[in-house]
Amino acid sequence: MRSVSNILVIQTAFIGDVILALPLIQVIKEYFAHANIDVVLVPKASELLKNHPAVREVIVYDKYGNDRGWRGFWKTAGKLRENRYELAIIPHRSLRSALLAMFAGIPLRIGFKKGIAQVLHTKAVRYQDEIHEIERNLSLLTGIGIEHTERVLPNLYPSSESTAKIEEICREFRFDTTNLIAIAPGTIWNTKRWLKERFAEVAKELVKDGFRVVLVGGAEDRELCEEIVKLAGGDGIVSTAGRLSLMESSELIRRCNVMICNDSAPMHLAVAMRTPVVAIFGATVPEFGFAPYGRDDVIVETRGLRCRPCSIHGGHKCPIETFDCMKNISADKVLAKVSYVLEKSGRERKPSRNRHSASPREG
Repeated sequence: MRSVSNILVIQTAFIGDVILALPLIQVIKEYFAHANIDVVLVPKASELLKNHPAVREVIVYDKYGNDRGWRGFWKTAGKLRENRYELAIIPHRSLRSALLAMFAGIPLRIGFKKGIAQVLHTKAVRYQDEIHEIERNLSLLTGIGIEHTERVLPNLYPSSESTAKIEEICREFRFDTTNLIAIAPGTIWNTKRWLKERFAEVAKELVKDGFRVVLVGGAEDRELCEEIVKLAGGDGIVSTAGRLSLMESSELIRRCNVMICNDSAPMHLAVAMRTPVVAIFGATVPEFGFAPYGRDDVIVETRGLRCRPCSIHGGHKCPIETFDCMKNISADKVLAKVSYVLEKSGRERKPSRNRHSASPREG
């Protein structure tokens, strides 16, 4: 197997899923140091891997845009066929991804033994519900006889242009990165989103403690972030939502002392940039395997609810119309976790309020 020269990884799901597949890609490169590794991604995620040293080429499959439908599928499959891959590793559990690898003529195709797609893999690996997604993805390597048990974190590599952009942002807002905290309040699933009033309360308290707070997100989060800035009073709080690319946001997150967020893509960006995370979980649960993976990361959640989890991704509204999973999480609870993470990760700045302290085992 070490003689394989062209390897393809297919992950055309969400941004967070792509980040969680990076350890797999990185380990593949360790074992096949001289092989070319290409990755198929959707357009929104393609920026993430442009500078990654383990990846030769990012192949964009715009399955919901210009390449939607069978014409786009065959165009992408044809391009892949030209590259003559010998091995495909497919962490994405979709029939379309499995078909893409098959019609690309790739002789060895490794994927999960889950759903109808498994019949198209030449080797199907058991999907282990009980472990983290990063570890699940790495388990695909057992399909080619590789047992990799070491802990691996995803790595992202912002370009010099991204770094220059963040330097400009820091000058514009006079950010001192010794006291900067990031908040990412957005997510496409409403039931995974903590209340904006609570985010604002946390931001306001952090500013009182001497921190600067920067809100991050995409263009779709701009209105939400602006509302939070207004609710918090504005002073010491800045929104960059819609102003930065994914990699620019990653570079900004890297300079922050902690990231406060929902169960969403920014949580995984922070892990990749080694910024400690305080993640707020509502409709979903860490046991699904998508929790933040850093050693200093913590989770805030409401335990003991019979209705939780309500789905694997969350939804647009609470099925029983209580939203207790998020409403029961107070700002003080989150602030306590922030204080704990800052202390655990060896940060010098500590909030002045003694009431912001907690054990990591508190829900």
